[in-house]
Amino acid sequence: MLTCRQATQLLSEKQDRSLFLREQSNLQLHLLACRSCRRYGKQIKSLSQLAKAFRHVDQE
Repeated sequence: MLTCRQATQLLSEKQDRSLFLREQSNLQLHLLACRSCRRYGKQIKSLSQLAKAFRHVDQE
């Protein structure tokens, strides 16, 4: 099982690249058990979406 440090690293990397199948499975298993990492994943996803929206508005 992944540590929280490893899981958050993978969640961050997932924003920039596709994870390997093994990484994705290990991450999903960890997220099932870890509320804090699930919350972190939601937060970075929201930040990414906000950044994309801001870039779109800034280009207009």
